[in-house]
Amino acid sequence: MRRTAYVLCAVFLVFSQPAWSQGTQPGNQKWVATWAASVHGPYPVGNPSAQPDQRFAFPDPAAGAKDQTMRLIVRPSIWGREMRIRLTNVFGTKPVTFDGAYVGLQLGGPAIAKGTNRPIKFAGRDTITLAPGSSIWSDGVTLDFVHDPESMDLASRKLAVSFHIAGESGPMTWHAKALTTSYVSPPGSGSHGKSEDETAFPYGTSSWFFMDAIEMMSPANSFAIVTFGDSITDGTASTMNGDDRWPDVLSRRLRALHGNRIAIVNAGIGGNQVTGPVEYSPQKPYNGGPSARMRIDRDVLELSGVTHMIWLEGINDFSTNGNASLEKVRDGMTDIISHIRSRRADLRIIGATVITSLGSANHGTREQDAKRRGLNDFIRNSGLFDGVADFDRVTIDLPTGALKPEFIPDSTVGRPGDNLHPNRAGYLAMGMAIDLDLFRQKQ
Repeated sequence: MRRTAYVLCAVFLVFSQPAWSQGTQPGNQKWVATWAASVHGPYPVGNPSAQPDQRFAFPDPAAGAKDQTMRLIVRPSIWGREMRIRLTNVFGTKPVTFDGAYVGLQLGGPAIAKGTNRPIKFAGRDTITLAPGSSIWSDGVTLDFVHDPESMDLASRKLAVSFHIAGESGPMTWHAKALTTSYVSPPGSGSHGKSEDETAFPYGTSSWFFMDAIEMMSPANSFAIVTFGDSITDGTASTMNGDDRWPDVLSRRLRALHGNRIAIVNAGIGGNQVTGPVEYSPQKPYNGGPSARMRIDRDVLELSGVTHMIWLEGINDFSTNGNASLEKVRDGMTDIISHIRSRRADLRIIGATVITSLGSANHGTREQDAKRRGLNDFIRNSGLFDGVADFDRVTIDLPTGALKPEFIPDSTVGRPGDNLHPNRAGYLAMGMAIDLDLFRQKQ
C-alpha cells in the first residue's frame, strides 16, 4: 500500500508514512531506536500498574484528551546529538491534531532543566494531524545540551517530551504499563509544551499516550536490541520509576562494557499473546493488545538499527483467557519467525524460555505448566532461534516447580505477589542470565 500525506489548511493530515528502518545519514551516522512503548488501546483498555486516578485528567475516556498538554517522561537507552519521535493515532477513531511539541532534559517531576527545551517539527511545521490508523516520524531535533553522547553524565537521565492535543482527540492510543510517571495538564488548559516549569502539569499518569518510539542519530557501529513480549518484559511487579525490568538490567550491563553504542528497546505489552486475539481494533480491543503477529512489523521491523530481538512470550496464550494448545503457539511462533526472516534475514532472534507461573490464579495449573514446559523444549531445541536466553533456569524453584520464593513479593506496590510476575530480584536474575556473546556483531 502506498503511504501518502495530505495537506489541509496548512496542516498535514497524515494517513501513514514510510519507515526508514535501515537508512544511514551523511558522516557515517544512522538512526537507531533508543526507546519504544508498544501501543494498544484505546484508553482505558489495558493493564496499567500503580495508576493514579485519571478522572480529572481525562473525565470522558471516549472524548480522550481535550485541549491539553502531555509531558511524557522517557529514558533513552543510548544518546545522540539529534533525535526524532514517532507520534501515533493507530488505535484512534478520528483525526488528532498535535502542536506545540517540545523535548528537553527532565530536571525532576514535570520540570525541565533550564535552557534545554527544544521545539519538535513535522516536515518543518509546528502542527500535524494524524488520521485514524496512522503514525508519523518528526523531523530531527538537535539536542545541543548533549555535548558528548558517551558521557556518563547522561546515562540514565530522562527526556521530557511535550505536545498539545488541539481540540478533542477521541479514543486515545496508549501504552498502559509505563511504570514511569508522566504528566498531563487539565482539560481545556491549552498548550504548555514550551514552558520549562511544572506549574501547568498537576496530574500524574503511569502510562504513555500517543508516542511509541524515539530514535537517536548514532555512529554507524551502533545498533538496537528489541525485547519483545508480554507483562514480564513490560515489567509488571518491578519498582515504579526504578527502571529495574530485566531489559533495563541488560541495558546497563551492555552500557558498562560497550559504552553508548547498544540500545535496548522494550516492546512488551502486559497481557500480550503470540496467537490471540484473532481480531483487534478500536471497536474490539483487548487488554493484552494486538497479537504478536499483528504488531511485529510496527514494534520491531519498522524501527531503525535493530539487529537482534529477544522474544519472551507464550504464558498468556496458555492462560484461562487464551486457552491455546501448545501446537497452536509453536505454529504461531514458527509463522512469525518465517515472516521476520522474509523481511530481515539478518535479524538475529533470541528465544527466551518462559518462566514458571505454577500456583498463579489464571496461569498456574499443572496442565498449563505442562504446555509451558513443552514450549520451552521447542525454544531450546527447535533450531529456529539464533540463541536462547534461559530465564526458566534461573527463576524456578526446583523442589516446588514455582518461582523462587524471594522472587514473588511485588516490588511495585509492596503486595505479596501473584506467582506469575517476578519482582526486582527476579528481573535482576533474568537480566544477568543473558549471555552477552549473543549480541556479538559479525566481523
